[in-house]
Amino acid sequence: MATKIVMPRLSLTMKVGTVGKWYKKEGDAVEKGEPIVEIVSEKATYDLESPASGTLRKIVASEGVDAQVDTVLGFITAPDEPFSEVEMGIGESETGERAEAEQRTLASPAAKRLAREMNIDLSLVKGSGPEGRIDEEDVKRFSEEKLGTKPKVKEIIPLSGFRKISAERLSMSFRTAPHSTIMMDVDVSKATVLHDTLQVSYTAILVKAAAGALKEHTPINASLDGEKIKVFADANVGVAIATKYGLVVPVVHGAGEKSLKEIDARLRELVEKAEQGKLSREELSGGTFTITNLGMYGVDFFVPIINPPEAAILGVGRIVEKPHVVSGKIEIRSVMTLSLSYDHRIVDGAPAANFLLKIKEKIEKASDLED
Repeated sequence: MATKIVMPRLSLTMKVGTVGKWYKKEGDAVEKGEPIVEIVSEKATYDLESPASGTLRKIVASEGVDAQVDTVLGFITAPDEPFSEVEMGIGESETGERAEAEQRTLASPAAKRLAREMNIDLSLVKGSGPEGRIDEEDVKRFSEEKLGTKPKVKEIIPLSGFRKISAERLSMSFRTAPHSTIMMDVDVSKATVLHDTLQVSYTAILVKAAAGALKEHTPINASLDGEKIKVFADANVGVAIATKYGLVVPVVHGAGEKSLKEIDARLRELVEKAEQGKLSREELSGGTFTITNLGMYGVDFFVPIINPPEAAILGVGRIVEKPHVVSGKIEIRSVMTLSLSYDHRIVDGAPAANFLLKIKEKIEKASDLED
């Protein structure tokens, strides 16, 4: 019996994934557990393993195609097993019309992919290749001409993969969750000493402080599920990381139970994996709170968008020296601005303020973070 290869759900909120690269072609032998196709989600590039041994009999979703979770991407059968596309439900309904259209229009796979992404009818595009074959540049040229008297386009970047799904998630978050944001300045003078003496990152200090505050202020450590609010027992803190693959948010699980050194070591592992595009599904799942830091880009403060389905996100600005009143005297201190965006359906202003104040207190005291 044919085994289906389906688009996996790589996170709780994932709805669509992109087929990256097929490692096997139709007719190739496959072994159960070996990578068979690359999947691009909103958070990572993931090698989907073959669900069975046999022959890759049919590829339904070609490279570059977006597919809903649980959509059939292909089929694996025994080498000599009878196989009917119609019986598998992929006859004319899924492949017939596309195959017919592609046969009528001579175009490269890249051109077809770009045309789908830009919603362009290839029959309207004039090809510059042999026998009128359409290439990717022809599609780009057609797009520019269609726009008319517009600024000259230097490059066309399809909204796909990480960026497309991230855009959909953030748009959904901003539409559905009523955002409210509060800000506080934090004296990080003692935290700076901790950073220097223990050789830990400021991000690790922030994760430690946030995890401790989450354990004391449980309404923030929650999410909305229909008409119910789920309050989590574990403080799993995600950290937004910009990579060449796009923005990813790996999670430090059980951060509230880890020491500062353990958190710092774990963050270094996650950052290295993120830069290599090797984060696992587990490392990208299960977050209950997110931290996003733009301080290294010279940003003083900003209003972050909540990472759904979480209740809040902490934005971190740069560290600057400012006049600060200490015991009635003005001193120059190292200060950063923290901004907390929270879902007003789940959290009210006062609990949110108390939570941010607790983070501020933990960072300013610093000694509590060493445990």
